[in-house]
Amino acid sequence: MTTVTETHLSGARLSRRGKVRELYDLGASLLLVASDRISAFDVVLSPGIPDKGKILTQLSNFWFRKFADVENHLVETDIARFPEELRTDAALLAGRSVLVKKCEVIPFECVARGYLAGSGWAEYKKTGHVCGIRLPDGLRESDRLPQPIFTPATKAETGHDENISFETMARGLPEGDAERLRDLTLSLYRRAAEFAGERGLILADTKLEFGRLDGRIVWIDEAFTPDSSRFWDMAHYAPGRSQPSFDKQFVRDWLESTGWDKKPPAPKLPEGVVRTTREKYLDAYRKLTDSMPEHLTG
Repeated sequence: MTTVTETHLSGARLSRRGKVRELYDLGASLLLVASDRISAFDVVLSPGIPDKGKILTQLSNFWFRKFADVENHLVETDIARFPEELRTDAALLAGRSVLVKKCEVIPFECVARGYLAGSGWAEYKKTGHVCGIRLPDGLRESDRLPQPIFTPATKAETGHDENISFETMARGLPEGDAERLRDLTLSLYRRAAEFAGERGLILADTKLEFGRLDGRIVWIDEAFTPDSSRFWDMAHYAPGRSQPSFDKQFVRDWLESTGWDKKPPAPKLPEGVVRTTREKYLDAYRKLTDSMPEHLTG
């Protein structure tokens, strides 16, 4: 198995390199390339996770197609129909890249929570609220909420995103946009959670991102992947504790066990942690799509 941690294309200009993805400006559209880098605690780790970029890209494409009634940023997912200047790098790009529309990114994370976990659980323990929403007393970690809630966050270029109230988000957007984003996020969450439930998975929460294109709100970035969503196995769900998940929590737990101070550089990931993390991503893909991703290296 090979790992792609950085791309350098001969036929396109790099516009931005993020923690795990790279963006190339093609003029009329953008090329989004998902590397196999993995980050935790805002630090990019070494080595990467083989095929991670392919698995998550193709899972996002699956969800964008499934909910195609919601306008999304995809232009093309098939490498054979990419512009001619990208053909030289076709082997590198296959399965891990998409052409997308140029959108103005809305600077808020749109988070839907159906269960009490992660930063929501941490805030609830202190205040009884999550992002300004009062929740019933006596809830346990991983409890299902009476109904899904919308808990936005700021988008941070560096450091952690910060949970904010709906009112704070609304003040930073044109009138009516916050309500539209909330309703769209909760609708997509409910639809994805129902679909995942039919396949034995709980979608505990998810982060969605949106942009604007010619005045329209467009669904962008990634869609219901283990990097943006918390999936639990329904057969092993037991509220009152944290749940085994299909995301990189396994990596975070290993890092915590090392005593690392969360400052770069991070400890090198052992082969077993890398292998198990890859298997978790693949397991989530298989359960959700009843198939395997294309173009895997082994």
